[in-house]
Amino acid sequence: MTILIALVPALAWGSIGLISGKMGGSPSQQTLGMTMGAVVFGLFSLVMFHPTLTGKVWIAGLLSGVFWFFGQLGQFQSMKAIGISKTVPVSTGLQLAGNAFAGVILFHEWTTGSMITTGMIAVIILIAGAALTSLRDSKASPISKASSHVGAGVWALTFSTIGYVLYTVVVNYANVDAKAIVFPQALGMFLGALVYALNKEPLSKGTYKNIVTGVVWGLGNFFMFFSIPAVGLAISYSLAQMGIVISTFGSIFLLGEKKTPREMVYVTVGSLMVIAGGVILSLMK
Repeated sequence: MTILIALVPALAWGSIGLISGKMGGSPSQQTLGMTMGAVVFGLFSLVMFHPTLTGKVWIAGLLSGVFWFFGQLGQFQSMKAIGISKTVPVSTGLQLAGNAFAGVILFHEWTTGSMITTGMIAVIILIAGAALTSLRDSKASPISKASSHVGAGVWALTFSTIGYVLYTVVVNYANVDAKAIVFPQALGMFLGALVYALNKEPLSKGTYKNIVTGVVWGLGNFFMFFSIPAVGLAISYSLAQMGIVISTFGSIFLLGEKKTPREMVYVTVGSLMVIAGGVILSLMK
């Protein structure tokens, strides 16, 4: 049952790029709208769970939320530059590497030689699979406009990865109740996004439509932090990132991102590798 709970974020987060792609808006508007939805979910959590909001919870939540804002903004910027089907797998691989490093070095989650060996193999499989899903067919047609801004995409993904890794590390380091962290974290996300979007037409149709995206994200976020005490940061976050299968195939079949037959093979094999790596990590606990 714990593993099933840890897989809820994969379903929710795997849908984020697809939902935001349909809702439209600029990266700053998408991020602001998403954080507004997260605040709605956070308010719901206050009514539902009546958590104790200590000073430690507020500090950890606000910091984590601000770091998340930088992570999500960078990901939306990369999606605009190189497309969802390329952004999500590469972003996933970078996040997995960063969080696995934090889980092992900072929190000592893998305590034996066999766990370290198995865990590293699983992470390598996950990263290789993520990279394979974004591999391009050298015989494909000329590079499209969406895939031509590679430099901007790489920069945005690097920026995004740092934010995402710190957003989870802060909460795990603080060791606070997952139910209590939801609202302060959402508030930190919203404040970061609001300050950034002030001079970028924040109150637009695209912003309000992306509130739905934020509610879906909030659901996944809650279940991820709910599962961390049971399975650990490295495993919980790795399972959550299996949503790249949903993002990658969804962007192709629902949003119309083009792939050649060879690229579809890359995507399929890479996705299977991601699933295999996630299963290995889940069996380690």
